[in-house]
This record gives sequence, C-alpha cells and structure tokens, in this order.
Amino acid sequence: MITSKQRAYLKSLANDIKPIINIGKNSISKDLIKTVDEALEKRELIKIKILNNNLDDEKYIIDEITNNTNSEFVSHIGNIITIYRQSKNHKKIEL
Repeated sequence: MITSKQRAYLKSLANDIKPIINIGKNSISKDLIKTVDEALEKRELIKIKILNNNLDDEKYIIDEITNNTNSEFVSHIGNIITIYRQSKNHKKIEL
C-alpha cells in the first residue's frame, strides 16, 4: 500500500507520461492483463486509456487491473488511469 505522499509523487512523475495501453470494446482479457503486467515490470508507472467504445464501469476496470497485476492505483482523470507497481528487475522509481 502506498501513502498519500507517495501517490502525490507518482502523480507528478506521471504528468509527462503518455498512455501506452488502450482498453476498447473487448474490455478486460487475459491478454490485456498480461500486457499490463509486462509494461509494469518494464516501466513501473503506466497510464491506461479507456476508449469511448468501452461500456464497462471504470471502477470495475481499475479493480480488475490492479487486483490481477498486484499493482497500486495512482490516479483516474477523465478516461486515463495511472497505476504503479515496483519492478523486480528494472527498479527506477524510489519511493
């Protein structure tokens, strides 16, 4: 679990990051979870964009992704979600 200060720090780091994963009408799949998991291992902090053709509840999407990838929710602004997980092999961010 990250603290509010750590979350604020991660939000400041995320300002310059572009979304690297899009969630469309197919929503959450095993392949999407695997892609998010690999991206978190390489980058630690990623943004995910929920496209307009996705009909799922955003809270459901956030819960599914964070639970299945063992990651931390950082922020949700508009249709962009930011999540964080400390990398095992590519540690870059010091909290």
